[in-house]
Amino acid sequence: MNNATVHLKLVVVAAIWGLGWPAGRVVASNVEPISGAWLRYILVVLMFLAYLKATDRWITPSPSQWKVIFAIGFFSTFCYQALFMYGMKHTAAGDASLMITFNPLFTAMLAVFFLDERMSWRLVGGLMLAVAGVTVLFAASPNTDIPTPDRWLGNLFIAASALAWACSSILMKKTMTETPSDANAPMSPLLLTVWSSVVGLLILTPWAGIEMIQHGWPNPSASAWVGIVFLAVFSTVVAYVWFADGIHTIGAGKAAFYVYLVPPFGILGGWALLGEQLGPSLVIAFGLIVGGVVVAQRPQKADGQSS
Repeated sequence: MNNATVHLKLVVVAAIWGLGWPAGRVVASNVEPISGAWLRYILVVLMFLAYLKATDRWITPSPSQWKVIFAIGFFSTFCYQALFMYGMKHTAAGDASLMITFNPLFTAMLAVFFLDERMSWRLVGGLMLAVAGVTVLFAASPNTDIPTPDRWLGNLFIAASALAWACSSILMKKTMTETPSDANAPMSPLLLTVWSSVVGLLILTPWAGIEMIQHGWPNPSASAWVGIVFLAVFSTVVAYVWFADGIHTIGAGKAAFYVYLVPPFGILGGWALLGEQLGPSLVIAFGLIVGGVVVAQRPQKADGQSS
C-alpha cells in the first residue's frame, strides 16, 4: 500500500466523520439520546472485539491499566456519546461540526495542568481566536429554523462533549507512554479504544435501561437505523482503523491535518441531507476556530508514530 492510498483513505475518513454529524442529528431526532448511543456501541464493541480476534491483537489489560481504561471509557464513550446525542437533539449538524473543533484546544489547556506542558501566548491567542469563532456561530448561525435557545443549548452540549474527549485524550497520552509495574508494555491506541469502548458500553447500559423504563424500548425508524449503523460501522470502527493506519504510515502530524476537513464535510452534509442552511457566518466561524487551533498547536511537535 503506497502513501497515495493512505492519503485517499484519510480524505474518506474526514468525509465519514463529517457525515457523522447529520447522521447523529437523524438518530437523536428519532431515538432517546442514551438509547441511541447504547445501540450504536453494541455494534461498535462487537465489531472491535471481532477485529482484535481476527487480527490476533487480543491483549487483556493489567489490573492497573483497567483502572485507567475505566476512566477513559467514562469520558470518551459514556460522557462524550451522551453529550453528543443530547447536543445533536438540539442543534444543527453544521453548527455542531464546528463546535467540536474545540477539542484540541481543550486538550492543550488540560495538558498545561495535568501533563506539565507550558502555557504559551500562542495557546492564549489561539483560544481567543476560537472563542471569537464560536461567538460568530452563536450570534449569526444561518440555521435560524432551529429556535435560538435550543441551538445554543445544543452547541453547549457539543462543547462539553469536546471537553470530555479532551479529558480522555490526556489519560490516553499518559497510558500510551507509561508502563505500570504489573504490565509488560504501554497500551496501544487500538487496545485503549477497544477496551474503553467495552467499559463505556457497560456504563451506558444501566442509563439506557432507565431511559427505556421512562420512554419505552427504542423503535428507530429506517433512517435512524441507517444513521446508527453508519455511526457504528463507518464513523467509529472503519474510520478509526484507517486513521490509525494513517498515523502509522505518514505520522501523527500529517494525519491530523485531515481532521480540519471534517467541519466542511459536516456543514455540506447537513445542507445536502437535512436541508440545513449555508451562510458566510459558517465560513467566518470555521476560519476563526481552525485558525485558533493552528496558532495554538504551531509550537508543538508532532507526536511519534503509533502502531
